[in-house]
Amino acid sequence: MNAHIITIGDELLIGQTINTNASFIGTALTNIRIKVKKTSVVGDNKPDILKEFDTAWLNSDLVIVTGGLGPTHDDITLQCVVDYFKTELVMNHEVLENVKRIFAKRGREVTKVNENQALVPKIASVIKNELGTAPGTWIEKDGRIFIVMPGVPFEMKGMMENFIIPELEERTKNQEKVFRILNLQTTGIPESTLFERLGNIDELLDGASMAFLPSLYGVKLRITTEASTIEAADEKLSEIEQKIRAKAGRYIFAKGEEALEEVIGRLLKERSLKIAVAESCTGGNICNLITNVKGSSDYFERGVVSYSNTSKVELLKVNADTIAEHGAVSMEVALQMAEGIKNISGADLGLAITGILGPTGATPGKPIGLVYIGLCDEKSCTAKKFIFGDERLLNKQRATQAALEMVRKYLLGITADD
Repeated sequence: MNAHIITIGDELLIGQTINTNASFIGTALTNIRIKVKKTSVVGDNKPDILKEFDTAWLNSDLVIVTGGLGPTHDDITLQCVVDYFKTELVMNHEVLENVKRIFAKRGREVTKVNENQALVPKIASVIKNELGTAPGTWIEKDGRIFIVMPGVPFEMKGMMENFIIPELEERTKNQEKVFRILNLQTTGIPESTLFERLGNIDELLDGASMAFLPSLYGVKLRITTEASTIEAADEKLSEIEQKIRAKAGRYIFAKGEEALEEVIGRLLKERSLKIAVAESCTGGNICNLITNVKGSSDYFERGVVSYSNTSKVELLKVNADTIAEHGAVSMEVALQMAEGIKNISGADLGLAITGILGPTGATPGKPIGLVYIGLCDEKSCTAKKFIFGDERLLNKQRATQAALEMVRKYLLGITADD
C-alpha cells in the first residue's frame, strides 16, 4: 500500500505554522509498512485542493488529508471532499451530541456554526474526535481509502493512534513482502565521523538500506530491511544493529524514539538515584526537559538557576575567589557548582553547567560557545569542556543535550571519549 499525505492551510504554505502533521503521519505510516510516496501542502484555495485530491486519488492506495475542517469561512476542505466525490453533507447526530457535550462542559452555548461541525459526507464513515468537535471521515471507493482529519495536531494524533493506525495495520499485515524499520539515535558524534567509524556501509547492511538523519541533537540512523516475514526482517535488523553497536555503541543513546531525558530518567529510576541540577547558561532548560518526563519526581530532587555570580556564591557556595581567579565560565566553577548543588540538595548526583552562549560575552581565550559541565557523586567530581557554535539558542540546546549525555554515560559506566 502506498500513500499520499495532503496538509491544507495557508499558514502552512507561507511557513507561519510548522507542518508537524505531515511528519507525524509519515512516520506513523512508515512504521506499519505503508510506503509514503508523496507529501504536499495546499493553501485554502478550492481549485488547488481539488487538483491535489485528483492527483493523490489517481496515484495512491491511501490518501490522508488534514486541515480545513473548522467552522470559519476559510475552512473549505469538507466541501471540497463533497464536490470531488459528488456526494452531499448530512447531519450526524452522534457527532452533534459530542459537540453539545463539549460546549456544555465549557459553559458555552452551541450556535448554528458549531452545529455545522456535525455535517459529514454521506458516503463517509465517521472517525470519532475525542479531543475536539470536528470529526474525521473515512471514505472507501474503488479499492482505495481517503481519510480526512482536523489540522489541530493533538486531535489528529488522537484519531491516528486510536483508530486509523490500528485499522490500517490490520489491513496490511498479510502483505506478501514486509519491510521493517529500526531507528538508532546517537549523540556526541558528528555525522561524518560516525560514517567513517561504521566502515564499509554495503558490507554492514548486506542488502538493507540506511539513512543518516542529522539534527541539532545528534544523528539518527534509520535502517530499513525487507523480507517475506516480519520475523526474518527483524532478525536481519538485529544483526545490523549488533554490527553498528560494535563500532559506535558508546554514542547510541536510544533505540526507537525514546528521548535522551527519558533514557536518563529510566536509568536513574532503575538505580534508585536522585539528581539535582544547577544551571547558569542554559537557564533551566535541563530541568525543563527532565521534568517533562512522567514520573520524574521519583529521581529529580531540585533545580537551581544560578545565572549571576552572586547567586553562584550565595546559593551554591561557589568560592568568590575562584570566580575572581578563573571566571564564572571555567572548569573550577563548574566543579564547585556541581558539588554545591549536590551538597545542599542531598541528592546522589549533582549536575552543573556554565558557559558563554553568545552573541556577546567572549573574552580572550574564552570564545562564544564555550561551556563547562560538572558532575559530582559521593566519591568524586568531574568536569568537561565543550565548544559549540556562535548561535545562542542553538548553543543552549546543544549544551543541554551534552549535559544529559554526560549523565547517561556516567550511569552506564562509559568512560571518556576516544
